[in-house]
Amino acid sequence: MFFGSGTFAVPVLEMLVAASEVMLVAVVTAPPRPVGRSGSLGRTPVGERAATLGLPVLAPERLRDPSVVAGLAALRPGIGLLADYGKLVPEAILGVPPHGILNLHPSLLPRHRGATPIPAAIVEGDPETGVSLFRMDAGMDTGPIVAIESVALFGDEDAPGLEARLAAVAAGLLRRSLGPWLRGEIPAIAQSRERVSITRLLRRDDGRLDPARPAAALERQVRAYQPWPGAFLQAPAGRIGVLRAGIAPGQVGDEPGHLVGDGGPGLALVTADGRLRLLEVQPAGGRRMDAAALLRGHPGLMGARVG
Repeated sequence: MFFGSGTFAVPVLEMLVAASEVMLVAVVTAPPRPVGRSGSLGRTPVGERAATLGLPVLAPERLRDPSVVAGLAALRPGIGLLADYGKLVPEAILGVPPHGILNLHPSLLPRHRGATPIPAAIVEGDPETGVSLFRMDAGMDTGPIVAIESVALFGDEDAPGLEARLAAVAAGLLRRSLGPWLRGEIPAIAQSRERVSITRLLRRDDGRLDPARPAAALERQVRAYQPWPGAFLQAPAGRIGVLRAGIAPGQVGDEPGHLVGDGGPGLALVTADGRLRLLEVQPAGGRRMDAAALLRGHPGLMGARVG
């Protein structure tokens, strides 16, 4: 029985389908939600992929509904697997499979528990991250570790790219660990009580670039918060999304919060420590462009103060 919704879970689902020794009795995903301006209902990435593979898909609104719990129990799954599901799994369901429910979480637990571990690893400048396979309990990502794999971070990752990389790691980790776990060859080891950190769902204002912070921190923020909530500046000409950025040394006379030239035709934001070069931007309602094109359309930005 597989629980998954987002794109991180799709390679895991595909691995399970390809494994001859696995029989999927159900794919449980979040229900369809309105998408885009039309408001038409769209399935989750896992729901879409499961449908193309001809798998039995369930999309309950509430897992706690007694009829849902009873329906899942009636499938008599030997084990549950979860990746990027996006909903809490109640204890009544955790106890259904005799081998428990294993969760693939994209961090080195107990660091970055919670909803947004991938952006957190980037924005905090972690030198490494990874995937943890653990047996779920009633807590939030607190269950004992079954297997773990770390990967180095090079300081140029963005969230979508790192998610794709970790999704492949997760599929491989599960492929190597599932059989030994079912045979009782792998112990589940309690998580350390040290280095615990909790992440939360991101809000739109988390993307605001604060020039009172160092340029290096803002550059990580730009990479971490793609595609949501996105990084942005509030300028006199309106909101400017920052899609790619670089770092440059500060100059004598720099005033944090002002836009200045970047030594070429583009723009840079003066910060508390260094300058943030705006390599690719998107003005509100406009297209993606380099900062030089933005400046040609809005010459008043040179020297402007942003918030």
